Amino acid sequence: MAQTASNMLALGTKAPDFLLPATNFNTTFNFEECKGSKGTLVIFICNHCPFVIHVIDEIVMIANDYRVQGLGIVAISSNDIVKYPQDNPEKMADFALENKMDFPYLFDATQNTAKSYSAACTPDFYLFDNQNKLIYRGQLDDSRPSNGIPVSGSDLRNAIDSIIYNRHLNEVQKPSIGCGIKWK
Repeated sequence: MAQTASNMLALGTKAPDFLLPATNFNTTFNFEECKGSKGTLVIFICNHCPFVIHVIDEIVMIANDYRVQGLGIVAISSNDIVKYPQDNPEKMADFALENKMDFPYLFDATQNTAKSYSAACTPDFYLFDNQNKLIYRGQLDDSRPSNGIPVSGSDLRNAIDSIIYNRHLNEVQKPSIGCGIKWK
């Protein structure tokens, strides 16, 4: 499996807005509707990526742990569904149901949202504070499929804790590694 690193969008960047259909809700969402009172986590994922499959349980646990504390969470798939039909909206809805994703899983058909976030891989994580400024972009943790390191979510959890509990944010941010977004 090819490994692609995230592009590491500049810290302080204002969250790009979007208006995308949710595959697991019968509506569309924009950034403001996904926003939490303490901050917002935007995650680029897809159904078939082994890196996403490896960490999806932890992503859902993070959503469940922090949503009640004021964190907004949204996942977006931007893959080309002509070349990768396993990532089409119907299968995205199935994936969300199978993995108990209670947060919006949006489909970016034009790929414009992925481009506006400078997303490069799946999973790719972007954490914004309550002023919609990027404070973290990078990996979930050091675990990768078949590297033997348990999934902990430690890097992302520490970043979320910094905004929820007003803690110091580690300035060292490692890029996420995953499958490259399947561009048209």
